[in-house]
Amino acid sequence: MKLDMHTHGKLAKKLPFSPEYTDWLFREAKEAGLDALCLTEHFNTLGFAEIYQYISENYEEERDTFLTREGLRIFPGMEVDIAEGGHTLVIGNMHVILEMNRRLSPYKEKGKFLPFAKWAEIVKEYPVLFGAAHPYREGGHIPELTESELKQFDFLDLNGKDLAADYEGMSLRMKELSKVLQKPLTAGSDTHQAFQYGCVYNVFDQTVRTVEGLASQIQAGHYRIETSDTLEFQVETAGTLKRSLKAIHALGGDYLEVLLKGA
Repeated sequence: MKLDMHTHGKLAKKLPFSPEYTDWLFREAKEAGLDALCLTEHFNTLGFAEIYQYISENYEEERDTFLTREGLRIFPGMEVDIAEGGHTLVIGNMHVILEMNRRLSPYKEKGKFLPFAKWAEIVKEYPVLFGAAHPYREGGHIPELTESELKQFDFLDLNGKDLAADYEGMSLRMKELSKVLQKPLTAGSDTHQAFQYGCVYNVFDQTVRTVEGLASQIQAGHYRIETSDTLEFQVETAGTLKRSLKAIHALGGDYLEVLLKGA
């Protein structure tokens, strides 16, 4: 099972949810060779609940996952900011993710984000996988958390965007952090745009359909991380297209028509 552990279902979090765009993303993920992805949309994205409502109404539910028409398996999740600066990931059953998102409603604006300790207390109440998203991303301070706090994570995100910027350096830093904390690395593209799918991903020994099963496979090390020979080009291309489509929207144009015409 080829799985991307960190993806997004919208072009940008301030844009309205678009079923057409999300469907296109999932089709492209399958075309890129992925069997599954974790949909870790930003917790404060516009229309967060709409995304999962659409998925639950249009895709086949199978245990903790959903299958698209093309057979792509989706694990629900979200990406959550913390007050110290930095992002975390949670992956779980859709109903659990939606409940956690509702609890975060008072803390979705910058300046009101929960500190890590408070957020970690909430996370412990739920059967989810808890990850440190791109720990060394500029502006984040996750590595500065205490060791006891860092050890509350279940996995560390080896992030495609960061690898594209400095593959050797980022790989080394993440491996060192993994060794110190004794926490596994998992790969995620961090894409908001389809060209980034497949730049980095995890290959699991078997297909899993539950969060518990995914956690078990990760803890047992029954997977390997693969990166694309064109990682840098994919990330750069995706970023360029994302900026272009956002500019079209800002100018009053229909970025979906531009993107999907002829698709």
